[in-house]
Amino acid sequence: MNLGLSHPALRPVRRFFIALLGFTLLAIGIALIVLPGPAMIVIPIGLAILATEFVWARKTLRRVKEEASRLKERVMPRKNGSEQMTVFESSVEK
Repeated sequence: MNLGLSHPALRPVRRFFIALLGFTLLAIGIALIVLPGPAMIVIPIGLAILATEFVWARKTLRRVKEEASRLKERVMPRKNGSEQMTVFESSVEK
């Protein structure tokens, strides 16, 4: 279903609404850092929307993904197969 939004004359309008939605979600996400809510979910969604039109948002989103991966690796380091044991397996061996 083509709504005609790819027409060159409508590109600035499309870009405006994407920017409006992306910046709104980004602002809500930043507010949710101090307010109760899922800031770490809303901020990347806002950046992902902005990344469809803006290179700086694409680069920022990539950096956020890399930092999230590093943080995950620090919090939950990978274990090799011999060390990895579930709670069930350890209770069965006793």
